[in-house]
Amino acid sequence: MEDLIIISNLNDFIFCPVSIYFHKLYGSQDNLLYQSSAQINGTKAHETIDEKKYSTRKSAMMSLDVYSEKYGLCGKIDLYESDKKRLIERKKHVRQIYKGYIFQLYAQYYAMTEMGYEVKELYIRSMDDNKNYKIALPEKDPNMLQKFEHLIEEMRTFNLETFYQTNIEKCKNCIYEDACDRSLNRGE
Repeated sequence: MEDLIIISNLNDFIFCPVSIYFHKLYGSQDNLLYQSSAQINGTKAHETIDEKKYSTRKSAMMSLDVYSEKYGLCGKIDLYESDKKRLIERKKHVRQIYKGYIFQLYAQYYAMTEMGYEVKELYIRSMDDNKNYKIALPEKDPNMLQKFEHLIEEMRTFNLETFYQTNIEKCKNCIYEDACDRSLNRGE
């Protein structure tokens, strides 16, 4: 079996593949040493899901470990509402719907369906303003499904030694920028 890809790494890889390396490197350190306030707030907002205290409804499944054999992915879902067959990825504050958000949902969707759950709806929920954004199921958006599968292949064949970031805005917004030897923002 190929190495498993962690579902949350799909979004991280799109932002910058090197950030996954640094996340693993700093993983056991106190997050106050390297995370931005926005990331700390996001982690804090996720606590109710992670601790399964978000809802007492029997139909609300939270923080369920999931696995997709087809794509070699594993991780956790945020929320599955079994009565509505609705899978929800929660984000602290959604300014726009990024591909990485959608791909995280796709990964969770495939894992859930392989595990025998019926999923009819996908949503991204912005916790700050309680807005919900409906996302088309992968089979209803073949273009996004193709991009999702391409991303997984790209992650499986990625070579850190030959990677160089080309988007300075990503470097400017990266919490690991000071430690990164590939930053385009050096000396500024």
